[in-house]
Amino acid sequence: MTDELLVVRAQLGERGALAELLARWRMPVWTYVRRMLDADRADDVSQEIWLAVVRGLPRLREPGRFVPWLFTIARRSVTDRLRDEYAQAEETSAFGDIAGEGIAEDPAEVMVERAALVSVLSALPVLEREILVLFYLEDLPVEVCAHVCQVPAGTVKSRLNRARRLLRESLEEKGHTS
Repeated sequence: MTDELLVVRAQLGERGALAELLARWRMPVWTYVRRMLDADRADDVSQEIWLAVVRGLPRLREPGRFVPWLFTIARRSVTDRLRDEYAQAEETSAFGDIAGEGIAEDPAEVMVERAALVSVLSALPVLEREILVLFYLEDLPVEVCAHVCQVPAGTVKSRLNRARRLLRESLEEKGHTS
């Protein structure tokens, strides 16, 4: 069953359709939010997102645009959380060094390298991190990224280019070479 059909059925009051949408999109949304925030905040923000989805779903005029609409809500929720935290201006985080070289074979090393990559991603400016997450990690096309971020497709492409450059520079600084 397509997302569009599930949305229409959910708008008509079918709870099973809403539950299926939630089951289908819960992890991708949480993963997106987790890549933008830490795990504790990701849980809270994800709940806020799904509350907004349940409240707003009856007003969604184009059921076929559910995924961009969903990620727009997710982006707005993440942005609001970050804005609130930056307004408090008391938190600055330090990022650990990346340990190890090359491709890890050991599962523990893989976890360390993944944590290091998350650390490097976290150090990127929010706009560039967001584009990398949406495009590469959520596999959204440029056009959907543009819709979610409310910018032209050309801006998405330039942010992707800048984000890749910043990521490469950061990894090189930490001792990883391409």
